[in-house]
Amino acid sequence: MPSRPRLRAALGGGGPALLQLNLKPDLPASELLARLQQRRAGASLPDILRKALHLGPPVPTLLREAQPNVAALSPEELAQALAAVPLPVTGLRPLDEAISTAGGIGFAALDEHHMLRQRPGTFVAGEMLDWEAPTGGYLLQGCFSTGAWVAKGILSWLRETGSPEESAV
Repeated sequence: MPSRPRLRAALGGGGPALLQLNLKPDLPASELLARLQQRRAGASLPDILRKALHLGPPVPTLLREAQPNVAALSPEELAQALAAVPLPVTGLRPLDEAISTAGGIGFAALDEHHMLRQRPGTFVAGEMLDWEAPTGGYLLQGCFSTGAWVAKGILSWLRETGSPEESAV
C-alpha cells in the first residue's frame, strides 16, 4: 500500500496510484481461507461473504467493481482478493473541500470540561465544537486533544455525581 509520499509521487507523475484494502485484517490468512473453503455449492457471493465472514453490503458490490469475475474465483483466489482489494486513486480533491473550517457548538454553551451546560452528562469534542481553522487541515490533533480533555471531564463528573457508571471506569 503506498504511503502518503508515494501516493503523491505516483499522482504527481501523471499515473494513478493503487491502494489495497484488506477487508478482514483481523483474520489470519489461513482462517480466511478455511472459512471460504467451507462454502456450499450454489451459494451466491453475497451469501458466502455474509455467512462465512460477516461481510454484508456493500462488500459484494465493491468486489465486483474491483474484479468483475469475482464470483468465479476459487477459495484461494477469493481469499487473496479479500485481503487486497485494489482501489485506484486518480487524483485528490482540493484541500478546501476536505477540511472543516467552522461551525458547531459554541464554547459559551460548555463548562470547563466541555459538558453542555443545558444538558448535564452530555460532553462534546472534536468537530462537534465551533472552532475556526483558517489554515485548514483535518483537525485531527484538535479532535484527539479535546477527546482526551472530555474523557478527564467525564471521569470528574462521574466522581462528583456519584453516578453508578463510576464503578465501570
